[in-house]
Amino acid sequence: MPHKFARWLAVIGLLAVAGPLQAEETNKPKFGALAIPVTVDNGHLRMSAAPDYWALAPFYVSQQTSSACSLASLAMLTNALRGLPGGAEDDLITQDGLLEAVDSRKWREQTKEDGDGVAFADLVAQTDASLVALEIKATVSGNHVGADAKATLDAFRKALAENEKSASDMIVVYFNQGVVTGDWDGPHVSPIGAYDARNDRVLVMDIDREWYVPYWTSTETLYKAMQRPAPKDQGLLAGETGGWVHVNKG
Repeated sequence: MPHKFARWLAVIGLLAVAGPLQAEETNKPKFGALAIPVTVDNGHLRMSAAPDYWALAPFYVSQQTSSACSLASLAMLTNALRGLPGGAEDDLITQDGLLEAVDSRKWREQTKEDGDGVAFADLVAQTDASLVALEIKATVSGNHVGADAKATLDAFRKALAENEKSASDMIVVYFNQGVVTGDWDGPHVSPIGAYDARNDRVLVMDIDREWYVPYWTSTETLYKAMQRPAPKDQGLLAGETGGWVHVNKG
């Protein structure tokens, strides 16, 4: 979602502050206490099948604009569900290619540099439109924690457990990134790479790759991040809550 400008404003604000507070803020760690980068914790991926992670990892991309998190996430998802094409001249699904295939003026405007970003309902619609445009037969289930009484923490855990069984289904989450990482406070979209049921934690394949690598966070933390309303400075998205989109080819 659009937040590079907000990050720079935060930096400028810090530069205006003198003394120990400035040093403390500018030296804060890359991740807060609620996120563990995969660079230091990859045991689950080595010891279990982790089918979604291995299906998504070859197609892991960075959002191409400050507002293109939904676009990058769905490019990853559709590539993973479709699989590697066999022909030498067959393209992978790029972010620009997906925009062209879906041909949505609204989505183009939302995901351009400094665009408004997408609401949760938009993400569900764009997921469905992407699958149709690319002729990928799958069902789409949108689970909005702010509007759907059935979208509970237990339901999210159940969906994650089912999703971990095979790479025939994928989950994309709409969440407040700062709740998890301890930094920017705003809505964001990324695919789920794995679910470690034993430790009840989720691997977020964050497509904000200028700043992050994949990271683990507890299922409850991610659910709370989906519940947190977007702050007032998020314009059209102010007050927007998130959820998860489950896509199933089975």
